[in-house]
Amino acid sequence: EREAWQRERNTLQNMLKQAESQLAKAKAEIENKPVAETSNPKSHSQELQRLYRKYIRAESFRKALVYQKKYLLLLLGGFQDCEQATLSLIARMGIYPSADLQLSGSHSRPFTKFRCAVRAIIAISR
Repeated sequence: EREAWQRERNTLQNMLKQAESQLAKAKAEIENKPVAETSNPKSHSQELQRLYRKYIRAESFRKALVYQKKYLLLLLGGFQDCEQATLSLIARMGIYPSADLQLSGSHSRPFTKFRCAVRAIIAISR
């Protein structure tokens, strides 16, 4: 009787190992198949919605970067105007900066006023 139980136990263990290996193979096949083949239309729709949300988020980040770039360029332009004004003030005082700084040229007074007005409008609109 003990031998019969032992044989039955061994056969059941072998069958369990075979079933586990078949399960592992089936899982591997399912993971390797494309989403469209294994999913129903509802999960396909959910996948499309997930991808669309990722796209919207990436687009939002891109727009934020464009806005930041414009702002930083505007800020740098303001610093350039301040530098030009400082250099002209120093020149009026009788101290002349190096020649390479004077090559950049200065903007006319009306142009600078226009730029200041535009910056004020942009700041107010924010």
